[in-house]
Amino acid sequence: MANANRKGFFRNALDAMIEARSRQVAGYVNGTLLMLDDDTLKANGYDRETLKRRPHFTPPF
Repeated sequence: MANANRKGFFRNALDAMIEARSRQVAGYVNGTLLMLDDDTLKANGYDRETLKRRPHFTPPF
């Protein structure tokens, strides 16, 4: 029963894809948040300097 606890190839590939997409989405969210003004960020509990230190991507629009 040792194999019952191991993940298969496809499950590992799916987990890796989900993790990569999660990082990509977080980057897009941070980039979008950086487009907001400082008052809006502060009102929602964000700090511009903290967001700048995180990975971010600017949306193409």
